[in-house]
Amino acid sequence: MSRHWRAPFSLLLSAFLLPLCASAANSFENTAIVRIVDLGGALVHLTTTYAIRALEDGSNVYTIALGEQEHGHTSWLEAKLKGQTERLPLEDFGYHKDSGVYLYTVELPKALNVNQTANLVIETVQTHATYPWPEEAAQKDPQSLKYHSELLVLSPYKTAVQRTKIKSPSPQVHSYTTPESVEFTTDAVVTKAGATITYGPFYNIPPSATGTFVDKKQKEIVVHYALDFPVLEVTKLERAAEISHWGANLNIEDNYHFHNAGPRLKGHFSRLEHQSQGYFGRPAPHVIPSLQLHLPAGIHNVYYYDLVGNVSTSALRTTPSIPKGAEANRFSVLEMRPRYPIMGGWNYSFTLGWDSPLADYAGFDSKTGKYVVGVPIMTVIPGTVIDDAEVKIILPEGATDIDYYAPYPALSERISTHISYLDTVGRPKVTLKYKQLTDKHGGVIYVTYKVPSTAHLRKAIASATALLGFFALGLAVKRLDTRIRRK
Repeated sequence: MSRHWRAPFSLLLSAFLLPLCASAANSFENTAIVRIVDLGGALVHLTTTYAIRALEDGSNVYTIALGEQEHGHTSWLEAKLKGQTERLPLEDFGYHKDSGVYLYTVELPKALNVNQTANLVIETVQTHATYPWPEEAAQKDPQSLKYHSELLVLSPYKTAVQRTKIKSPSPQVHSYTTPESVEFTTDAVVTKAGATITYGPFYNIPPSATGTFVDKKQKEIVVHYALDFPVLEVTKLERAAEISHWGANLNIEDNYHFHNAGPRLKGHFSRLEHQSQGYFGRPAPHVIPSLQLHLPAGIHNVYYYDLVGNVSTSALRTTPSIPKGAEANRFSVLEMRPRYPIMGGWNYSFTLGWDSPLADYAGFDSKTGKYVVGVPIMTVIPGTVIDDAEVKIILPEGATDIDYYAPYPALSERISTHISYLDTVGRPKVTLKYKQLTDKHGGVIYVTYKVPSTAHLRKAIASATALLGFFALGLAVKRLDTRIRRK
């Protein structure tokens, strides 16, 4: 589940969430909580396993709590039972002002009776949870990031034992916080083994999803670690997908605005130093010299350009279309080298587009008489966050009975009219906007619509009318006498 599922419950929360927390504490207890934090660059992945035990018969709704800091960075949230792949229904109840936490409820597939147990796995993806430290670095300097988090996992239930493991991408951890005056342990609060930092175990923690617990018991921890690959962000993505029945074609065009979120470049950029680092195979970790994108199979007429013109320093390897029903394990690869290496704090914008056979994405439902077209929300770039995304789907002229189904709700959505060449009344356009997209958000928007037979002829009639009008104008101009004086 994505954070985009949030609904405006602000008028009901104050009257509803307090009884929810009180009843929740009597339904379950946590026999163990284990959180694993995989540090990265633009994204941080968290896996929290709750070993739960029912205290009442028929307990089937488990409540989880996120603190304000954790919630502010969370872009993706989903729940599963350990060892299973099916996602569990997850409902967002928003912010509880009295407790200072955000509450979610997870519906278990089977109600538990007293003393029955289950292992619930919550996977979250955090964005913008790290920042470069130091904030500036010379061209040959290494790159290091800092990650802030809270020591204890909040829960409205009692917890018997809890621990948090933070895994760094490399054993080179510069520093980490050792909290003081922690009440729930008699052993060392933190230990380090290689690239893993373990906080806990902590024992006999009371219900912690309260403002009093957070103010008095919660601690903040900071980990400073080295990162050997760039921190890439997409500040803005504009995708336009145009469906053409006449050409049996789906055209997709993306406008990318990239940002290197690593440490800002200290001093001036040296082309000589950059080439020497590449020659000896020791490129700076905070420099982005090239980009590799996995594009769909079966594409053709690929183009990519920036404000200066065509980006020619690139290589494209395409693959044939994938038959429907086969596994989509093939893709085209675009290796593009920007006009200049993207240093820390620098930006780079370019346009990428391609054509695809419409048959690879479209189908026809004979029962409803509707066309069904699936448009990917984005091209997934692993480890990258997209801050703002706008997806526009332009349907054929004359399309009616339009419906669309997104894998998760958008922040805003609307249907408007798009005017292009040789159009008469314009084409319907579906526009959806998103924020904080990650590699977990790679889904397909399905659009259904009808196209009357008269609409198929509209463009042909418009083209023929325009052509005949042009010839009629030419004949009229040829017969027109423009001489000032006749002989």
